Amino acid sequence: MGLAAAHPASAQDRAGAAAPASSASATAAAPRAGDPAPPSVDDLRKQLDAVPKKLDPDDDGRKRVNEVYAIGTAAEQLVAQRTEALADLDTRLAGLGPAPEKGAPADAPDVAQQRAALAKQRAVVDADLKLARLIVVDADQRSADLVRQRRQQFQDALTARIDSPLGPTYWRALRNAWPSDTARLSMLAIEARQALERAMEPARRATFLGSLAGALLLAVLGNWVAKRVLVRVAPTRLPSGRLRRSLLAAVSVVVHVLLIGLAAQLALSGVDVGDNLGERLHGLGSTAVRLAIFASFAIGLGHALLSRRRSSWRLPSLSDDLARRLSPYPWWIAIVASTSGLVTEINTAVGASLAAEVTTQAVTALLVALIAIACLRHLHSPPVANKDDAASGEKHHAADSAAAAAPRPLWVGLLVACAGFASVATLVLVALGFVALASTLARQMVWSAIVFATAYLLYQLADDVCEAVISSKGSFGRRLHSGMGIDASVLDQAAVLGSGVLRVVLFFYMVIALMAPFGTDPGEVFRRGSSLNNGLQVGNFAFAPQALLTALAVVAAGFVGIRVLKRWLRDRYFPNTTLEPGMRSSIVTLLGYVGTVLVVAAALAALGISVERIAWVASALSVGIGFGLQAIVQNFISGLILLAERPVKVGDWVVLGDTEGDVRRVNVRATEIQLGDRSTVIVPNSEFITKTVRNMTLTGAPGRVLLRLPAPLDTDAQRMREVILQAFHAHEGIMDEPEPIVQLEGILNGTLTFLAIGYVSNPRNAGGVKSDLLFTILDNLRGAGLALSPPATTSLAYPTPTSPTVAVPQPQGSNGPATTVV
Repeated sequence: MGLAAAHPASAQDRAGAAAPASSASATAAAPRAGDPAPPSVDDLRKQLDAVPKKLDPDDDGRKRVNEVYAIGTAAEQLVAQRTEALADLDTRLAGLGPAPEKGAPADAPDVAQQRAALAKQRAVVDADLKLARLIVVDADQRSADLVRQRRQQFQDALTARIDSPLGPTYWRALRNAWPSDTARLSMLAIEARQALERAMEPARRATFLGSLAGALLLAVLGNWVAKRVLVRVAPTRLPSGRLRRSLLAAVSVVVHVLLIGLAAQLALSGVDVGDNLGERLHGLGSTAVRLAIFASFAIGLGHALLSRRRSSWRLPSLSDDLARRLSPYPWWIAIVASTSGLVTEINTAVGASLAAEVTTQAVTALLVALIAIACLRHLHSPPVANKDDAASGEKHHAADSAAAAAPRPLWVGLLVACAGFASVATLVLVALGFVALASTLARQMVWSAIVFATAYLLYQLADDVCEAVISSKGSFGRRLHSGMGIDASVLDQAAVLGSGVLRVVLFFYMVIALMAPFGTDPGEVFRRGSSLNNGLQVGNFAFAPQALLTALAVVAAGFVGIRVLKRWLRDRYFPNTTLEPGMRSSIVTLLGYVGTVLVVAAALAALGISVERIAWVASALSVGIGFGLQAIVQNFISGLILLAERPVKVGDWVVLGDTEGDVRRVNVRATEIQLGDRSTVIVPNSEFITKTVRNMTLTGAPGRVLLRLPAPLDTDAQRMREVILQAFHAHEGIMDEPEPIVQLEGILNGTLTFLAIGYVSNPRNAGGVKSDLLFTILDNLRGAGLALSPPATTSLAYPTPTSPTVAVPQPQGSNGPATTVV
């Protein structure tokens, strides 16, 4: 206030500057020219109140939920706009300075007027902001209630039971409803015939016929041309290797869907030229276009994966005979699914009877189950020879045999088993009258098959793209290696990691896609979770059925994920690193234990057991652990120390007391040592921590071959040394660095003792190298006229002075002194 009174000009300048700014703030939330005006708070409240709080049986639950989601999203956008406008108004009010206190000089009139206007605008914006936030909360609660009602309706529909199709009551109801359903279909047929007659009028005939001809050309000739072009372009344009197969399969599916989709849309546009079709026929036409796209995708996907005519482009490991027998089934699945969808839409459009709708669902479920059973029968039946196989020669027969002998992955066996169980269950449910549940199960079978096939194709494509683009085997990877100096192993690791990340993302979306037939949007899968109110109370713990199922699912998925991750690290990632086998084994083992702890913790959390309760149980068990499990705890801690410090690792040659052998496995409790006789000794880990251990290969030290060779006093020492050194240098197992040496160790009782030392790369080879050297030295000494002498303690069996003596190593080890025998 003092600043404004001292400088009235500056205060007027601020007021003049604030005047246009206030108008700008008033229009901050206003739309730009050409943009639709955003809904106001009152409009959003009216829209939310118009949505019914309780769903009727005939209401479209998904549509109602989407409406509420749209209102909530608009309210969130309005909150963001009002928050921004409120912050802008607060900034402008702060620019006018603090309001005058009581008894202080008043502001200038223009400043006071501007402050009052901004305060009034701020009050309006603040009120809108609070109301918009309230709408967001109400919309969230309303959507939760509607989703709960939808789920209940869905469960009620699934568990509903009607008269069995095997009984006469069902057929009697269908016969009674037949006249009315036929009349409704006749009216729809008359409407369709009138639309066709209008399309054939002179003013529309050319467009109609041209559209049908274009659609036919796209669907038939376009696909034929596309296949020929892809076959000719793929070997020259697409990169070589596995990427060519997977990329060709993906491109062929996309091209097939685009051509069929364009053809169906062109045909619909030709029929509906000039709004020829009514609202009902137009809706049926749009549904037919969507079903045509779905069918084309299923057929194209099956054709791309089976590749009946070009086995070298086939992605799955299938024989030619099996691929040929499975090739019709994508067509059957697509025809049945699309026809069922179209008939269901027609029943809805004409208002068909309940008997007609139930019959459609029952027939669809039976056809899908029978098709699935026939397909599974081909998977388990032996290959059948035909004329094509006989003409193809031994090459194709060998390829078929190799494909048939290839082990089937575990997930394929699980899917086949689930498909067989679902097919039989569908037939039983239809026979018992649970037609809605059987129809839902059949739709889920079809949709799951398409989702899994698509995921398989995308998995292969992701792996091949990463290998061809990132790894050192691809052209781009070689450029990175040569141009930027990136190590080839780093590129290979990046390719494997990229493939793993893409697989996780694809699996995430595959799970979302599998939920689609149940009427659940992707957002609902993660926003809302089903809850069961009934639970089992055990003491202070409440176990709900959903919690138990969730905990079991977490345990199963967690351990499967740990196993898959460990196998992926061991078989795919670690081979592209410079880590030694011992470090790889330690990392995989530690990862398994850490993952197990995390999975158990997550499962207990799913059951509602908090970390504090787990700590309480652990503290209660600590007394028993302290008294009765000391050795186990000691070995466990010792195992962790071994895995962390790694004084002993897999592949080391260790000596622990009387035990000497190779370390084969380091577990948390004990370590496995393989002896020379191929037996295995299980040693507690505490032995490696509390006792002296000799590690022969810890630092990669070479092994030593030591020979003590006695000779008579009159032996030519220099000649003897040359002969021994020649034997050491001639042996390929003796290292050049350090160089072998031969020394005269001493003279005792008229005997010269020569000490020969050489080094080998691996201590395990010392015994065999020593044996070879002894044989060679004996032969060389005999050829050079030299001889060895026995020690003074040896009793000769015969007095021949020129008989050679042999230095034989002691059985204690390869580095000890040698004894001599005749």
